[in-house]
This record gives sequence, C-alpha cells and structure tokens, in this order.
Amino acid sequence: MKQNNLSVLFFLKKDKTNKQGTCPIYCRITYLKRRKQFSTGEFINPFEWNAKKQKASSKSIANQQINLQLEIISANIKKAYLQLQLSRVEFTAEDILNIYIGKPTVKEVGVIKYFNGFLDKKEKLIGIDIQLATWKKFNYACSQAQDFIKWKFGKNDQPLSKLKLQFLHDFEYYLKTERQQSQVTINKCIQRFRKPIKIAVAEGYLEKDPFALHMPGKVKKEVVFLSTEELDKLEKHVFIQPRLILVKDLFIFCCYTGLAYHEMSSLKREHIVKGFDGNEWIQMKRKKTGKLISVPLLPKAKRILHKYRNTGDFALPKFSNQKINSYLKEIGGIVGINNPISHHMARKTFASTVLLYNGVSMEIVSELLGHSSIKITQEYYGKVVQKRVSKEMRRVSKRTK
Repeated sequence: MKQNNLSVLFFLKKDKTNKQGTCPIYCRITYLKRRKQFSTGEFINPFEWNAKKQKASSKSIANQQINLQLEIISANIKKAYLQLQLSRVEFTAEDILNIYIGKPTVKEVGVIKYFNGFLDKKEKLIGIDIQLATWKKFNYACSQAQDFIKWKFGKNDQPLSKLKLQFLHDFEYYLKTERQQSQVTINKCIQRFRKPIKIAVAEGYLEKDPFALHMPGKVKKEVVFLSTEELDKLEKHVFIQPRLILVKDLFIFCCYTGLAYHEMSSLKREHIVKGFDGNEWIQMKRKKTGKLISVPLLPKAKRILHKYRNTGDFALPKFSNQKINSYLKEIGGIVGINNPISHHMARKTFASTVLLYNGVSMEIVSELLGHSSIKITQEYYGKVVQKRVSKEMRRVSKRTK
C-alpha cells in the first residue's frame, strides 16, 4: 500500500523459518526514505506466499485469515498515518509505528501551535499588562509566520526543534519579496516572532535560542519634524474653515506636550493637575507602554486647553486620527510646508524643535515622551542632538576666527 510518501510492504523472513516449515511475515513502513519494520505475528509456508501481491496465494481458510489480518494491519497503519497528518507537525516512520502499536509518543510542538498558545495567554492580559493593539500586532506576526511556513515548506506548521538561523533569513526574504514590506516593518515582525521563541527556550522546549546570532536589517532612522521656522509659520497662519482651525490647534497642542494621538484623544480634565512647582501638569499613563508620563503645560498648550474648556470631561474635542492626518496634508499645502505632515510629527517636533533644540537633556526628553527606555530616545533623536551641536560649533567657529 502507498499513500503519498508512505509505503507499506509485507515480506517473509526466510532466515527465521521454523521446524514446521513456516516463516514469519514482516511489515516494513517506509516514510520519507526512512524505514521501520516489525513482525505481524503471522506465519506462512514460503511456497504459499505471493511476493508480488504481498499476500498468501493459497485459498485455504488459514491463508484467507492471514490475508484478512494483513489488510487490517494496512488499514490501521494508514489510519495512524492520517492521524499524524492531521496533527500538522512533522513526523517519522517511527511515529507511525508507535501510533499503530499504541505506544505513547512525545508529540513535537509546532512553531505556530506554540505561538497560538502564547497568544491565548496574552489575550487574557489585554487591559491588564498589554493593550489590544499590541496583541493584534503579535497575532499578525503569527499569521505571517504561518503563511511563510506554508510558502516555504508546504505545511501549516514546523517543529520548534527544526528552527535554525536560516529560518529567519528565509522569513525576511519572504516578507521582502512576497509581501513587499519595508525593512522597518520586517524588523518589527521578526522582533515579535522571536518573543515566544525566547519563552520556549526558558520553558525547556528548546535547548538554546536558534536566533541568538540574528542581526536586524539596517534601517536609516530619520526623525522628520517641523523646524522652528515651519512651526512658527503654522502657528501664525489664520485659517477660516472650522475643521482646519481645530486640526491645527490639536496638532500645535501636541507640538508643545508630546502627546501621541491616543493620549491626546483620551486626555481628560482629571489628567491636568497642579504640580509641586505650582504649574499645571499633564499626568496620565501612556497607552503604548503603560508608563506614567508627567508633562508640564507650556503657555501655548495652556491657551489651547482654555480655548476648548467647554468640551465636557475631555480636555479637547474628539477627532479621528485618519481625518486629522488627512486635513494636516491640506494644511501643509496651504502653509507651504514641504514635508507631508502627520499627527505623529507633532510628537517628534516636541522632542526635537521644542526640547532638544532648546538645550533640554536627552534624559528629560525621554522622561517627557514616556519612552520605556532612554535607549529608544537616543536611537531616534541622537542625530538631532548632533545637528544642534554642529550648528552651535559653527556659531562658535565664526566668533573665534
């Protein structure tokens, strides 16, 4: 019997012929060029065996029973094979035999199966330790990994034990060529994919991290923000349309507070408190990291809050991020700002133009932005500091000529 890569062959062990002149019938399972054989427990006279048809040639009752038993063995091996196929993990001829004889097998855990278990645990922590948006990003990474495994190996899963560094290299190639993703997006996906793999190592499913030597693809990180002149031009421009006036105010407010869209849209009156210095501060948790942020209100931000003081519990009017970004493009064209403006640019403008260009230290900028680590701030805004230093040194150079 053959099915795909599976072969079941019955043959005689003539070297074990007994005193009665009969020899045992053996069964050989071949799968993916690997063999396992076992005795069927049946004996037959070699002259009554048809090797080509793999069954007894004589129609005696005893031989008919042997043929029936061989058919049952074939059917049960086929059943074991199908059972392993449905498990969607790699298996061997030995695994087929173990299931056939009822021997307990240690099931190999698949990458996607383990990742799904990781997602199930994380899902219960939504709103406690992680945000729904974060869980969705991990879920998307899992989906992409499964699509890659199907594309690369023609299967729905791949055993954890088979993971090698080449797996990530091939995964990255797939995301670039088949999904046309940018290096930044690929790095994020691989970063999320590696998270459950590291946990699998800690839990003993893997002896070591197969991706320990992986280096993320290089990305040119350029922070785009409004210059002092562009920010000033935007602030001074007077719009007539109410929608553009509102979007401009929301954008300017974030240029002087560094709030991301989610924090701005959920900012309530209760989040504005009087600080130790007598000044008003924004105190709230950053949705992305869960870290508490405390930002002192600068005069321009205060004026915008005062302008919209009659908006109920929320400090500012509600407006969708999609519409804000759409109207900001329109605003940029009207004001004459070359770079496309998005709401997130306000946060970067706060860090760069408002803070770093005015001599505020990197540590304080990191704290005000609510970054989980100062390394993130340094990674993104290090070049901004270098540009400022270069500008100052040029000024000093002119004075010391």
